[in-house]
Amino acid sequence: MASMTAGSPTGSTAGQPRITVEVPVLRIGGGQADYEGLKRFVDSLRKPQGLHMTLLHVGILHELADDIAAWTKGRATPERVLPEITSWLTELPVLQGFLGKSDKVVPLGGGRLMGLEVDVPQEVHDYQALLVQGLHVLLDDLGLDNIDDFILSSPALGYRSPRWLPHIAVGRARSRHEPPVEIAPVAIEFGDSRIRNRLALPGQG
Repeated sequence: MASMTAGSPTGSTAGQPRITVEVPVLRIGGGQADYEGLKRFVDSLRKPQGLHMTLLHVGILHELADDIAAWTKGRATPERVLPEITSWLTELPVLQGFLGKSDKVVPLGGGRLMGLEVDVPQEVHDYQALLVQGLHVLLDDLGLDNIDDFILSSPALGYRSPRWLPHIAVGRARSRHEPPVEIAPVAIEFGDSRIRNRLALPGQG
């Protein structure tokens, strides 16, 4: 993820949290023992309390505002953009909790992360598409052109592909070129959608 350039009008982003729309993982399989079984496939298994599935990565808001300002050649200023993004995020509908399943551990993002690839109900795909469509409308209202290109190129948004792959990051790969691994199918229970670091949004603390 790219950092802000020197001389940015919004100042340093050091220590500022990333904003995402996500669903928390409430249970994998029958519980702790099933999750601990994933140690056979990954190193440094993550704590189960923090597991989640990201539906939309928004990133550090000031970095996103800088990306937007640069794309619009300064027409959409951070002072105007930040309240609009915050308003859009806080007015999003909540996706109710749901059940998914996984039968595969896969490498993520070309790095050393490994995760469960998750099959989710169609309404989850529909909700994720709604988020992207809503982001598209927001950016259009802010005066951006070539919005699809912006979404895929913004360092703050961090898109690597236009296709969303439902997944849960669970640990580190044992080698840089770890292949996907099939596992015994496990059911996964997810909670209601939420905004990670919501209190860090302007005016929400």
